[in-house]
Amino acid sequence: MDAAPSRSDWDVIVVGAGTAGMPAAVFAANRGARVLVLESAERVGGTLWVSSGQMSAAGTRLQKAKGIDDSADEHFEDVMRISRGTANPDIVRLAVDHAAATFDWLCDLGIALEPDHPITGWAHEHYGRPRYYWGPEGGRSIKAAILPEFERLCADGRIDLRLRHEATGLEASGNRVTGVAARGPDGSVRSFNGRNVILASGGYAADPVMYEQLSNAPLYAASAYPYSRGTGHRLALSLGGTIRGAEHFHVGFGVVLDGDEYPAAVAARLNTYPERRQPWEVYVNERGQRFVREDLPSVDAREKALFAQPGRRFWAIFDAAILEAAPPLVSGWSREETLRAFERKHPSFARGDTLRELAENAGIDADGLEATIRGYNYGVGTGLDFFGRQHCPAPVARAPFFGIRLQGTAVTSAAGVAVNRRLQVVREDGTEISNLFAAGEILGSSQTMGNAACGGMMVTPALTFGRLLGQSIVPAGS
Repeated sequence: MDAAPSRSDWDVIVVGAGTAGMPAAVFAANRGARVLVLESAERVGGTLWVSSGQMSAAGTRLQKAKGIDDSADEHFEDVMRISRGTANPDIVRLAVDHAAATFDWLCDLGIALEPDHPITGWAHEHYGRPRYYWGPEGGRSIKAAILPEFERLCADGRIDLRLRHEATGLEASGNRVTGVAARGPDGSVRSFNGRNVILASGGYAADPVMYEQLSNAPLYAASAYPYSRGTGHRLALSLGGTIRGAEHFHVGFGVVLDGDEYPAAVAARLNTYPERRQPWEVYVNERGQRFVREDLPSVDAREKALFAQPGRRFWAIFDAAILEAAPPLVSGWSREETLRAFERKHPSFARGDTLRELAENAGIDADGLEATIRGYNYGVGTGLDFFGRQHCPAPVARAPFFGIRLQGTAVTSAAGVAVNRRLQVVREDGTEISNLFAAGEILGSSQTMGNAACGGMMVTPALTFGRLLGQSIVPAGS
């Protein structure tokens, strides 16, 4: 797909061929623009290869066909409610106002969707209306829908795709970008001239140094798309752009890591969602103390409780009786597979013949754990749990005792390049770089979700903003 003829300049240079970059290139090319796409990976798709592909849009044809009355205004209010007003209202408004057209476009392309969708929520706070969708293959379902049109335009010579080309710099004259320098697969750096540049190169969640600088936390989990290295952030900063939203760093409710050298692979995920599996376990921090009501329905409240804990990590504590009686805790694992993880002495799995031994093996304060379990067992026996927990099926009382460590981390980038309502990159003083635009995760989750996780408000805005830029920054037939 690198076969398009070389040109001296382009109407649009798109840096990144992922969730935002592919729609930007498709819509610009279909308007007659000369489009160059620079992609650092060896294939297109970006984070759609690893994303769950969750989308949200209000007022779609699918909703109407199912009798669901919804609007962009209600979507906007839900996002601002869930984010507690911390999302960027201008960016959210732009995203939700155009989300339905984006989703309907994907349907026109034949995207496969789960048959029961839309729904109100899954893994995040629920929306007030069913406007949440994804395909059976997650982000790959989205990629599969867009790719044929993208490839057709490449084959026709209307998109010049350069794979394994990493953007290394922006060239400018005055307040305008004049081109992009990129390193090709042979290691040489070449300049590409362009009238407009769209930075759609993703986030920085695979760059441990930038992640720690902007998140004030280590990059614990190696679960992000490996090319999410902050390329666009650096390019924007080189011309005076600015980064915003770092204060809204947010973590999910923990994953089980495969080791203690970070970033570590994700070994497993626990089913900590009460609507799917009521908890039998007790959650404690490194002091051995409970920090949240385990059956609290709000995902956001549980995540905020974890954020305040030392190291943003916790342990799920249970005993032999719970292991035997409870539904499997580790997603996709049987009880036998879970037990084997303890027998192999996996670093995130600890056990002990007493609570004190478990605490010592897990690295938890032993006195704190013993006191916590005594208090929890009192609540089981009396129906008066100290945290108000409703589901207390069994005490933690029969040896051996088990603990699984979970680490709160983020797979997306909270901080992002600052843009205005036209998606132009802006400086600290608010002035724009007139022909430099940004779309996708480079804007940061803080812009579209704030200090929370709002379902579908990463993928859909990326698709939408790419589509809008492809439609707007180059006049038709130019």
